[in-house]
Amino acid sequence: MEELDTLVVGAGVIGLAVARELAHAGHDVVIAEAEGTIGSGVSGRNSEVIHAGIYYPKGSLKAVHCVAGRRLLYEYCERRYVPHRKCGKLIVATSPEQVDKLEGIRARAEANGADDLEFVDAAAAKRMEPELACHGALVSPSTGIIDGHGLMRSLLGEAEDHGAVLSLGSKVTRAEVRASGILLEVEAGGSRSELVARHVVNAAGLFAPELASNMEGLAREFVPTPYFAKGNYFSLSGAAPFSRLIYPTPVPGGLGVHITLDLAGQARFGPDVEWLDATAAGAVNYDVDPHRADRFYEAVRRYWPGLRDEALQPAYSGVRPKLSPQGSPDADFVIQGPGQHGVAGLVNLFGIESPGLTAALSIALKVRAMLHD
Repeated sequence: MEELDTLVVGAGVIGLAVARELAHAGHDVVIAEAEGTIGSGVSGRNSEVIHAGIYYPKGSLKAVHCVAGRRLLYEYCERRYVPHRKCGKLIVATSPEQVDKLEGIRARAEANGADDLEFVDAAAAKRMEPELACHGALVSPSTGIIDGHGLMRSLLGEAEDHGAVLSLGSKVTRAEVRASGILLEVEAGGSRSELVARHVVNAAGLFAPELASNMEGLAREFVPTPYFAKGNYFSLSGAAPFSRLIYPTPVPGGLGVHITLDLAGQARFGPDVEWLDATAAGAVNYDVDPHRADRFYEAVRRYWPGLRDEALQPAYSGVRPKLSPQGSPDADFVIQGPGQHGVAGLVNLFGIESPGLTAALSIALKVRAMLHD
């Protein structure tokens, strides 16, 4: 039976950041990815925004790792020449009642360490973005955009430079805690094999709870119930109307239908929130229903009334790994190490949704510390 030092399950941005960090720390790392390419799930289907750390409760893992991760990420992008741009964003109040909510958002951001937000009135916001209609806005200069796949390729390349090995098409189906390590069953190329790893990092994204539930020796109380929230995106035909990202005030389950830009300057809108049944067979699908554009027009015209009919086309979708059901407050990240669940050498990463991309390098440092402690 093959014996490994460290197995990282999942080659999304979190798994790759963890693999890079552990390889730097001297671990012999193998990355097992069920799909045929890196970043094909949550990591490759998002807004590609570098978040400032604005919305999350003080002291939460989302707040702590977003603020720390954002600083690390900008430094990393500069050092490794990962395409990105610190374009800034406006969080807009589309009604007089929402202006007071902006002050609450700013106070929360300052408590998190994202203390560079500035309130501007409607006239000042319109001078910044002439196409914008609002009653006031918060300006976040440290928000940016990034080539997410470029980031993942860079993380993988650096991990491989330090000895890590990527195994695509390798799905970990079950595990068992043993005295010698963690026994894992892996399906690859139509066959099954077993291996034992001293350290295992479960960074399987949407399917991290499923893997944990199939781990004999891990108490069920440490396996959360997964919920899936699909977000659909539409692209804009024609030139982008804004030079910054435009966000409405947040809505339950997400940050509302916002306008983001890619590095080529193309505008896209989303995500909305479409809850899926995580228990259903084939629950994850990435089709975008063109009829959902009707709701996009209504939402976007609250802050960009110039959006013309027939200007939106279905673009792509992504599914977020939620840990709280529809109608409940958003749950925090769950980062479980041996100190929580009692299994030596195991770290589980659950519910790593937005701002996971921004937080990835900081989360990787946390995982390293848990395994070394």
